[in-house]
Amino acid sequence: MPELVKMYIRNVVIGFAIAAAFVAVLLWFDVMNLWSLVVASDVGLLAVVLLWFMHGIVFAGVQFGWAVMAMAEPPKGPRGGTPVAHQLQPVRAEARAPSRLERQLRRH
Repeated sequence: MPELVKMYIRNVVIGFAIAAAFVAVLLWFDVMNLWSLVVASDVGLLAVVLLWFMHGIVFAGVQFGWAVMAMAEPPKGPRGGTPVAHQLQPVRAEARAPSRLERQLRRH
């Protein structure tokens, strides 16, 4: 199996484990009366499974993205972009407001 696929599967498992812990904490602390809703409903188990699965998708994606970005090598050489070839100089531009007579002539 390619190394990238192994890394992906490993990070997806880690993400779903984090999601399981997250959902367990949500239920344990009864956030927004979630535990009460799950216990009182006949489809509470399905709701918990869906909550875990949806959070698992998110956390697995974040975990894999973090793992891929952590593989980057530090940049070599100086940083800060390329030097500027020329200096920018301000240019004076005339901005003249029309006179009262010119404004009246434009209206008619």
